[in-house]
Amino acid sequence: MATLPRVGWIGAGRMGVPMAGFILKAGYPLSVFSRSAASRQKLVAQGAREAFSTQECAGAAEVIFAAVADDAALREVALGPLGVLANARPGAIFADTSTVSPQVSAEIDREAAARGVGYLRMPISGNAASARSGDITVLVSGPEAAWHSVKPIVETFSKEQAYLGAGEQARYMKLVINAVVVSTAQSMAEALTLGRKAGLEWNLMLDTIAHSTIASPWLKAKIALLKPRDFTPTMSPQLILKDMDLMLAAAAASDVAMPLTALTRELWQELLAAGYEEEDYMAAVKLAEKRAGLSSGSLDEREEK
Repeated sequence: MATLPRVGWIGAGRMGVPMAGFILKAGYPLSVFSRSAASRQKLVAQGAREAFSTQECAGAAEVIFAAVADDAALREVALGPLGVLANARPGAIFADTSTVSPQVSAEIDREAAARGVGYLRMPISGNAASARSGDITVLVSGPEAAWHSVKPIVETFSKEQAYLGAGEQARYMKLVINAVVVSTAQSMAEALTLGRKAGLEWNLMLDTIAHSTIASPWLKAKIALLKPRDFTPTMSPQLILKDMDLMLAAAAASDVAMPLTALTRELWQELLAAGYEEEDYMAAVKLAEKRAGLSSGSLDEREEK
């Protein structure tokens, strides 16, 4: 029986913990490093070995995953004398699941090639809730041989995987998907506010949308939370704004006009000014209701029927 490769996991946040947990359940030996000792302990309690630095985690593994917040965090994890690439073994594979710019990704690719490390761009389509259920899609680009090598590991924590090419295709695909998400979320916020203002019953309106031709897995998941008006964050407005900045920067570099995304970004900046920074990005609904003079708290008795 073949020995399972040793896995390193860097970044034990809301997405990283459940994804790495599935790898552990599948029997892979896994080391974890996160800045937060409390976060590391969540995986240690599931059987992971605790690492106390990026270099320790990378040096002990044949496959290293990262799940971090942004370009700056990925640069810190990947580059420099203390980073993954300087400490990974030749022939190791570095798979980054973060949502970052194609530019920083290409920078890391150059360093990985010089170090003899296979570099996979592996952003995730999903959120913390879908990561906990293993119901995420993994977008992959980079060396195809490296992808085939790590695919069995990735299949432990995802329902779908899409290999898109040898370069930065996965980075762009993630931006494409999120551009559709943010424009749809803003349209939902405005449309639901119109429906409430016109006297439509909240639950009946949402149920009707969920059974209409526009229904999608994303929309149905959001409707399930909107019915009880649960705005517990699956993704914060700050992270969505970061993603929109990545979209607009990529569009500018490619001479693509994205006026709807630019306008949506300005509208969602107001979410922070209005005090919704600790809520889900679908608090855009509450902001739209506020602009329309509607209560954004619990619905009244007439609307809850």
